[in-house]
Amino acid sequence: MADLNLILSVLLSLFGIILLIVLIILALRMIRLVDRADKFFDNLEAKVNSLDGLFLVMNRFSEGLSTITENLVFSIVNSVARVFSRNHKKEDNHE
Repeated sequence: MADLNLILSVLLSLFGIILLIVLIILALRMIRLVDRADKFFDNLEAKVNSLDGLFLVMNRFSEGLSTITENLVFSIVNSVARVFSRNHKKEDNHE
């Protein structure tokens, strides 16, 4: 019985040591994986930041084009409204 207790305690200690070594190896691999992921996301962030300038230029261009288009449409609508208002005034004067 004492021999069995000794054998089981030795086996338990041995499995504990093996488990500890396996957990240390897994922790080191996870640290490497997190480092690689961090480098990847830093690289991705740098690429996205480099595109911010392009998007800013595109935004300014579209705002300028929108302003020009709005002014052009406003001018055309006012011109058409003036033509029709003159026609209505002439028709009112003839009657």
